[in-house]
Amino acid sequence: MTLAALRTDGKRALAAALAGLERDPESETSQALLDAAWREPRAHVVGVTGPPGVGKSSLCAAMVAAWRRAGRTVGVIAVDPSSRTSGGALLGDRVRIAHDGSDEGSFVRSMAARDRLGGLADQTVAAMVVMRALFDRVLIETVGVGQSETDVAGVADTVLFCVQPGSGDSLQFMKAGIVEIPHLVAVTKADMGAPAERARADVAGALSLATAGGSDWPVKVLAASSRSGVGIDRLMEALEAHREFLTAAGRLAVARHHQSEGWIAQSLRDRFGRDGLVRLDRLGLDLALAPGMQPFQRLRELGIALERP
Repeated sequence: MTLAALRTDGKRALAAALAGLERDPESETSQALLDAAWREPRAHVVGVTGPPGVGKSSLCAAMVAAWRRAGRTVGVIAVDPSSRTSGGALLGDRVRIAHDGSDEGSFVRSMAARDRLGGLADQTVAAMVVMRALFDRVLIETVGVGQSETDVAGVADTVLFCVQPGSGDSLQFMKAGIVEIPHLVAVTKADMGAPAERARADVAGALSLATAGGSDWPVKVLAASSRSGVGIDRLMEALEAHREFLTAAGRLAVARHHQSEGWIAQSLRDRFGRDGLVRLDRLGLDLALAPGMQPFQRLRELGIALERP
């Protein structure tokens, strides 16, 4: 399946292509598709994370609806908990994120987290790269396992962390290093009134001196309600503001390059262990990615080197 074919054949073809990537990511067809998609990024990628029950799925549905009203096409990757029996996703996209299945401008894909910590599935990066070349916006919702969900920062351009009024999440998440991950924080269920505003003020005060990822972007804290629609417009404006911030002065290209190098390192570590990375150094190789080089190509080269006796 080629990128051109996916652009003309619609959601059924995309679903088949993503299934092929999950089934055989190392095949020539899969690798050719990934290389082509990497060269033609189009979408702004937004990652949504936070504890279970905070309302991520409802908020994602509201974001998808807002983007569609604005005429943007949207691809969604919903990472679900895994079945201990089958390894598949316990929850499906139709359950977690309400959307119009007949709308050709939106597409939702469920992926099982399986044994991965960090809130993402093994093939999230591959799916994101393909969908990024096809849609105006790509939304990634993590599995919701708690404070270890930091992997999303390695695949998303903008990370949105969700907290819930009265749950303690507003300050608790700061203990685990996740404070360095989000570019935006959304206090969900803003229609609760005073508790929501109190949570927003708590987080805003705690983050007043923080910046995301060492950049000069100040973390913004907003309150929003997917049920009443309160604050959704402001949230969408904040997401757009961060997209514009990234596209200025080449920040987006730099951030994605660093993400690619991090993904290569993690992939090799998962496959060959820490000893494999040490062996790379002994072979005179490193994880650096030359400007403009495809990370999938570099990963193949390094993997072949490590597989040699």
